Amino acid sequence: MRRRRSPEAARSEAVAAARDILLEAGPAAVTLKAVAAKLGMSHGNLLHHFGSAGELQAALMASMVSDLVAALEAAVAAVREGAAEPGAPVDIVFKAFAEGGAAKLAAWLALNDETQQLSPIGGQIRALVSALEAPFRDLPDYDGVQVRRLVLNVANHAFAEALMGPELRGMLDLPQQAVVRMAKDPILAAHPWTKSS
Repeated sequence: MRRRRSPEAARSEAVAAARDILLEAGPAAVTLKAVAAKLGMSHGNLLHHFGSAGELQAALMASMVSDLVAALEAAVAAVREGAAEPGAPVDIVFKAFAEGGAAKLAAWLALNDETQQLSPIGGQIRALVSALEAPFRDLPDYDGVQVRRLVLNVANHAFAEALMGPELRGMLDLPQQAVVRMAKDPILAAHPWTKSS
């Protein structure tokens, strides 16, 4: 039975349903038709809210990045308080890319030449970088470019691990922790609290 929803509620519920579908069946299954069916909504109604499957997928990616930023900000705060080790934010990025489906969705958008759908999340990506940069900003030799390179290194490792890690690591007989260490080591080497401890 269909029910009336405010535009904000409809969009929010659609993004949540799209995330469920992504985790259950992969990015190819995140279609307007599938999300509408899951919500008991007409395809046309969902089309009114998003315009295309690409826009729905972009909204899903924005939601996932927003959740990642919040988790990273909490992890950085925990590191600052001494409640977590300096590499904890790296673990969160790896988890979001793999278990959260972010890497598969980003790869799907790229392979379908839908990367323009990612442009609206530029501000959230900058917020993500800002959260990871926070511990370094007070250093006298702070270098924003170096920190962004460290962030890119973590993102590249997490992205590759989520897409092909088990297969590649299996061929090389390496554990997942080896890849995580490759991403963490440069962070730990540059981290202010690691240096002072």
